[in-house]
Amino acid sequence: MKRLIQLGLLACVAASAGAQPAKHPKLSVVERAARLGPGQFVWDAKAASTGPLFLVIDLTRQRAMLYRDGVPIAASAISTGSKGRETPTGVFPILQKEVMHRSGTYDDAPMPYMQRLTSKGVAMHAGNLPGYAASHGCIRLPRGFAKLLYGVTEIGTPVMITDEAEIAEQARRTAEYQHATEEFEQRRADLQAEAENLSAEFEHAKAAHEQAMRRHNSEMAKYKAQVAALDRTH
Repeated sequence: MKRLIQLGLLACVAASAGAQPAKHPKLSVVERAARLGPGQFVWDAKAASTGPLFLVIDLTRQRAMLYRDGVPIAASAISTGSKGRETPTGVFPILQKEVMHRSGTYDDAPMPYMQRLTSKGVAMHAGNLPGYAASHGCIRLPRGFAKLLYGVTEIGTPVMITDEAEIAEQARRTAEYQHATEEFEQRRADLQAEAENLSAEFEHAKAAHEQAMRRHNSEMAKYKAQVAALDRTH
């Protein structure tokens, strides 16, 4: 068992050492991210250096995308939990950071640039990147990317782990919310139009009533004048 672990660690070191940034300088970070092969990453050195960080882990596409102030500044190929040892989904703050951590579960296995996300040991760290989900639940990163990421994050930096199903569900909820919002706005517009119509009808009725009262008052004044005139003649 220890021999297999040693071989695995050697493969990890070899893969990490060979990991290189993807070179497509004229493309955006998002476009370059779509072209990444196993062990490759993108880091935009000219990206903004201020603003909040937010890391998104896409389990379906096996990609990590780093945003600063809402702008994508880096991306990497990753390897997450294999079947039966899936990486959990959700939003997690970074709980612990350690440049060289050793696993307390897997025979003291090295976890360079470890950033812990859960109390159960799920973390991001440099590791073997075969091009598919192959870890025990952790998120393996190219060594170069892991080092750069370690250098910019802080305790508490949020990491969202999601997959295609959750993205689809979020899109469905967003569509439902948008539809409900549009229905609400339409209903509000209808009620506003109805209120304006009622107000216009009221103003029209009020004007008609005032005009009728003026005619009535005018006629009453004439009648009173006629009565007064008759009284004077008798």
